[in-house]
Amino acid sequence: MRTDYDYIVIGLGGIGSAAAYWLARRAGADVLGLEQFELGHVRGASQDHSRIIRLSYHTPAYVRLARDTYAAWDAAAGESGEQLVLRTGGVDLEPPGSRMPIDDYIASLAACDIPFELLDAGELMRRWPQFQLADGTRGLYQEAGGLVAAARGNAAHQRLARARGATLRERAPVTAIRPSGGEVEVDAGGQTYRCRKLVIAADAWTNDLLAHLGMRLPLTVTQEQVTYFAPPRLADYAPERFPIWIWMDEPAFYGFPVFGEAGIKIGQDVGGREVTAATRTFEPDPEALARVLAFRDQHLPGARGPIIYTKTCLYTMPPDRDFIIDALPEHPNILLAQGAAHAFKFAALIGKILSELAADGATASEIGGFAVDRPILRMANPPRSFLI
Repeated sequence: MRTDYDYIVIGLGGIGSAAAYWLARRAGADVLGLEQFELGHVRGASQDHSRIIRLSYHTPAYVRLARDTYAAWDAAAGESGEQLVLRTGGVDLEPPGSRMPIDDYIASLAACDIPFELLDAGELMRRWPQFQLADGTRGLYQEAGGLVAAARGNAAHQRLARARGATLRERAPVTAIRPSGGEVEVDAGGQTYRCRKLVIAADAWTNDLLAHLGMRLPLTVTQEQVTYFAPPRLADYAPERFPIWIWMDEPAFYGFPVFGEAGIKIGQDVGGREVTAATRTFEPDPEALARVLAFRDQHLPGARGPIIYTKTCLYTMPPDRDFIIDALPEHPNILLAQGAAHAFKFAALIGKILSELAADGATASEIGGFAVDRPILRMANPPRSFLI
């Protein structure tokens, strides 16, 4: 069994699978990916049928990254022969008195010369009569919004990485990480591996791995959930007739047209209780479900219908809810990626960025705000702000 590689990726969820693919494009068989569970498991944050993809973001830097991520997904789609991104259009809905005003989103899109439309409540309901909105509601519509086929995208990245020679090993939990002689040793699944560059993309398990290096980051893990509903008039919510949407307020909600199931999907952003990867359950939270039902009944009354199922996942968030994409200061041959519970849309691009950092030591992408040693991550009890 081969044990020496140029690159090892720990964690084969959305970001790790993409990193393995982009590294394999450069280094072929010199890439090893390690996953503690089976590939495609549902214990983390990267599975299910869909995740939102959009250009609308609160800073120009995120908008520019979002613009580039479409090309990264297109590369994998072109090589795999599968459609991974479905454009439905996307609308950010700002109710009167919102705690998440969309002005920063408007300014960021304008700064990047991204076209958009600003719509009032009447126009929003004329275009999408599925919504019931109060006077004074504003909507920011951007035509490139849509969804990424999440589980399909992960599987495509994994399959393409293997086709280019990478080894992906599942059910291989990491038990030790040791910098050694300018390289890194990793004990996983009863075997010791060695590499020149290590990529950690373990999300809720990030601090478990950093503990081997004497590090810990102030990450908050919550158990979240989404619910699929079967509306009586399913065709009204087809992707060509209904956009992805985000309710910009506290609490914040988001939703999808019909995709993957015979129903729509609605969830609350950061509405779950704090857990750890070890203490989470897979049982739906009835209080969180009640909030989603109340929102649906008020704002999407035509979507009232039976629950198909509720699915849980984990959010793992730095206190500022910005990404972490950086080399560890004391171990520059170890790269860390942490997606702050809104990175799946960026996963293909973050995988590419990690491959550039690992192979070239630099990237042209704008990641200066995602340093692992930024001030808020060095604080013992940092203030937390999860609204984005």
